Amino acid sequence: MSRRCELTGKAVQTGNLVSHSNHKTRTRFLPNLCNVTLISDVLQRKLRFRVAAAALRSVEHRGGLDAFLLKASDSDLSSGALAIKREIVKKQAASA
Repeated sequence: MSRRCELTGKAVQTGNLVSHSNHKTRTRFLPNLCNVTLISDVLQRKLRFRVAAAALRSVEHRGGLDAFLLKASDSDLSSGALAIKREIVKKQAASA
C-alpha cells in the first residue's frame, strides 16, 4: 500500500535533518495518513479512504466529500476516488 493520500495526492518527501553543527542526515518525511469513512450525500453511502489529516480539513472546508471531489483535479485523485467522482457526476446529471 503506497503512502499517498487518495484525495490530495500528498506523498512521501525526502530531505535532510540538519543539526546545530550543520551535519546533514538524509530522511523521509511521511504524510499523516488516516483511515476514514466519509459519507457521500449524492450517492447516499459511506466510502472508505486513506487520506492525510490536512485533506480532512479541506473536505470540511469545501462542504463535504461530493463538493471536494467535484472541485479536485483528476490528476491528484487516486483511481478509486476518480471512479467515485464519475459516479457523482453521472448521478447529478441524471437527477437534473
